[in-house]
Amino acid sequence: MPGLDARLPEGDPLTAWDRRRADYRLVSPANRRKFTVIVVGTGLAGAGAAAALGELGYRVECFTFHDAPRRAHSVAAHGGINAARARKVDGDSIARFVVDTVKGGDFRGREADVVRLATESVRVIDHLQAIGTPFAREYGGQLATRSFGGVQVSRTYYSRGQTGQQLQIAAAQALLRQVERGSVRLHTRTEMLDLIVADNRAQGIVTRNLVTGEITAHPAHAVVLATGGYGSVYFHSTLAMNSNATATWRAHRRGALFASPSFVQFHPTALPVSSHWQSKTTLMSESLRNDGRIWVPSTAGDDRPPNDIPESERDYYLERRYPAYGNLTPRDIASRAARTEIEAGRGVGPLQNSVYLDFRDAIERLGRDTIASRYGNLFEMYYDATGEDPYTVPMRIAPGAHFTMGGLWSDYDQMTTIDGLFVGGEAGSNYHGANRLGANSLLSACVDGWFTLPFSVPNYLAGVGASTELIAPDAPEVTEAIAAVRNRADTLLANNGTRRPATFHRELGEILYRGCGVSRSDTGLRTARDEVRALREEFWADVKVAGAADRLNQELEKAGRVADFLELAELMIDDALDRTESCGAHFRAEYATDEGEARRNDEQWANVSAWETTPEGQHIRHLESLRFDLVPLQVRDYR
Repeated sequence: MPGLDARLPEGDPLTAWDRRRADYRLVSPANRRKFTVIVVGTGLAGAGAAAALGELGYRVECFTFHDAPRRAHSVAAHGGINAARARKVDGDSIARFVVDTVKGGDFRGREADVVRLATESVRVIDHLQAIGTPFAREYGGQLATRSFGGVQVSRTYYSRGQTGQQLQIAAAQALLRQVERGSVRLHTRTEMLDLIVADNRAQGIVTRNLVTGEITAHPAHAVVLATGGYGSVYFHSTLAMNSNATATWRAHRRGALFASPSFVQFHPTALPVSSHWQSKTTLMSESLRNDGRIWVPSTAGDDRPPNDIPESERDYYLERRYPAYGNLTPRDIASRAARTEIEAGRGVGPLQNSVYLDFRDAIERLGRDTIASRYGNLFEMYYDATGEDPYTVPMRIAPGAHFTMGGLWSDYDQMTTIDGLFVGGEAGSNYHGANRLGANSLLSACVDGWFTLPFSVPNYLAGVGASTELIAPDAPEVTEAIAAVRNRADTLLANNGTRRPATFHRELGEILYRGCGVSRSDTGLRTARDEVRALREEFWADVKVAGAADRLNQELEKAGRVADFLELAELMIDDALDRTESCGAHFRAEYATDEGEARRNDEQWANVSAWETTPEGQHIRHLESLRFDLVPLQVRDYR
């Protein structure tokens, strides 16, 4: 089977993006209003793409299942946004950014895309300032930066401990400016449930109005999916409760390949699960690892209060194992190390399922006021969630399902294997490889939305032609997609079951945490796959969805999303079983070094696995070979 063609530019990789952008075909201003572009999602990628395309003069239809665009989940990324602007004179550069990101992803991401990310990072900060983001500043007025995991420079720009929220507010306001001008039509409380594909290209979507239940087809010349990641498949995750994979999974079932689904990041500074019945976990920003020190008691089972444990009986295990990076090791390594300590009996807290993040030394060195100015709102969040004061008692943290490096496969122009279907932000898979470095999430979403899709989508539209009409409402592909959505809803509502959808979701999360979590094994994965298949059968036999389809029905929404999670989970497990190596967040116990670190197999697996799911549910793997021109393949070592 021939490998996937990412359509990478040839020549000097550091100038590849500038050359590709210069070669893109253009659409004249007079013809832009003849094209309709659908953007699904209003986070940083979706809001940026919709606002930019609207500003250029295209007719943009923008969809979100939220009640307002600013409620998109980008608000949850507190820590900061990376940019290779080299303002600290600490050795940073675009080349250094590429090295850190490719290495951080354990050489399983596309280097050429990382170069684009680094190149545009220099412009992103100025743009975000211009649209209203209040970045932190030094005394003299220069923008402030701090460090994040996996790097030894200071390139992370931030807005206290609420960077994502401030960026999202600015992006939402830019989007609403286009709504007011009439270039963007915003559809709130509307969920995409299927993709319309005709003549081998994306030509629209089918949605359900979450208030009225109305199912509608929306035609377009191109579709952009910016709907976020699928970490909530684990139930207990740092994502919002409504975050889901339905838009990307429905597109996948229409033919868009799904890449690297098993590459899931477990954030090392999530709050530990305190009860089986809690609905989600809470994320504490990675920025806390700049000044907080992570430790556990040296002796297993030591249940003394943390402030009663003397310094000589504390194990600052990240500083001990990885002295070059210490507490700023990449997330996959920090999470795996925490899980090792917990499983060895050195976990702390009422359930012995966490480790300490301690600010005692930083407060003594810098003063409480300085720490409060950097992390005050995060400390308040922690106090509200736990009732404990992190200024006087160490925080308790644990790995939690967080970011997904996998997503819809796309080429260098961010177009999927369906012509006219583009992907941006965490819904895609092109930057982060097997592990994302902190503060690259906000950056990749902004680069996609503001600086990539506004060039690559018009390039595609120029080939479609301004005289191309939208697909007819009564076209067979449209009526079939609408019927499929209605039939799915009717089937769920007619099921005479006894269990609510959320109970299946919770059980699925438990299976995945056990079998496809921070570490995996052949036996555990095979057991998990059997359990997921049995759970899916039970779901369709015993799910109970109350209410009706023609009104607000959150149980129906949940049931559809869980049904998609159950299919996605099996693909995640198949991908993890298939990839017989350890790399980044994909840690197979059978493929580890003597020191317990990940052991890659570059000879066989220096590639991206992009999966097709047949109508019968079979999974077929396609491969994209990866090449590294700037960062030679090497063992990832943070010691």
